[in-house]
Amino acid sequence: MSFLEDAAPASPGAAASRMAWAKVNLTLHCTGQRADGYHLLDSLVVRAGVGDALHVVPAEDLSLTVSGARAEGVPTDARNLVLQAAEMLDAGAGRGAALHLEKHLPAAAGIGGGSADAAAALDLLSAHWGVPLPADTARLGADVPVCLTRGPQRMQGVGEVLTPLSALPPCQMVLVNPGVDVPTPAVFSALSDKNQPPMPDVIPTFAGFSDLIDFLREQRNDLAAPAIAREPVIASCLEALSDAALARMSGSGATCFGLYANAAQAKAAAHRISAAAPHWWVAAAPILAA
Repeated sequence: MSFLEDAAPASPGAAASRMAWAKVNLTLHCTGQRADGYHLLDSLVVRAGVGDALHVVPAEDLSLTVSGARAEGVPTDARNLVLQAAEMLDAGAGRGAALHLEKHLPAAAGIGGGSADAAAALDLLSAHWGVPLPADTARLGADVPVCLTRGPQRMQGVGEVLTPLSALPPCQMVLVNPGVDVPTPAVFSALSDKNQPPMPDVIPTFAGFSDLIDFLREQRNDLAAPAIAREPVIASCLEALSDAALARMSGSGATCFGLYANAAQAKAAAHRISAAAPHWWVAAAPILAA
């Protein structure tokens, strides 16, 4: 399932929008390192119902504007993955499009903000221009392929091996980011053991919320310890989520998530955390179904 379900299908040239949903690593096992330095992962990845929004209208030239609570500092030139995705699709054909990104997700936060934006751009412009998606979307970033999906995925290799999983039980989460920069390369470099056990060969189908939590408690995020050593405030985020059924860091940080059985619990936790730490980014959202 792709972003194409998020808005009415657009005929070539029509105006349209796509959501760039946050990506959350419920687990992240580092299982090795290739000779080229890239790390091998085994991760259970979901999309959360909070994200950026990307809009397009026809135009002669390709352009990008940005607004939203997280717009400050976001480039509008070729450094932005949205325009890199557009150039990948355009392949020198000289197509135009006026793109506008509503930025709500924090950057460099372990929830795939830039990768989700790139995936939304690929999906949106593929429909807008009437061209197929490229096969090598991972060139834009290891998280881009998984951000082109919506239901839960098992992500392996360096991010390019995706296995769709059965829909998870209804589940709500609270995402918390303290506003610190945790560079992914630095966190991986600080990981002492890069050959940890993977998840079980078969990911089970979960009968209910408690079964999902029991499974996740047996799994890990191997990057949490080095990330916390670099930015101890991540541990404070996890402590703020102590009332959740499970609290863990996503990706290489600094965003942490807590899982809750229902929306009322999640919204109450988000309100409590926001009141106690108003400078943190806090969002309550469901895990998106398949």
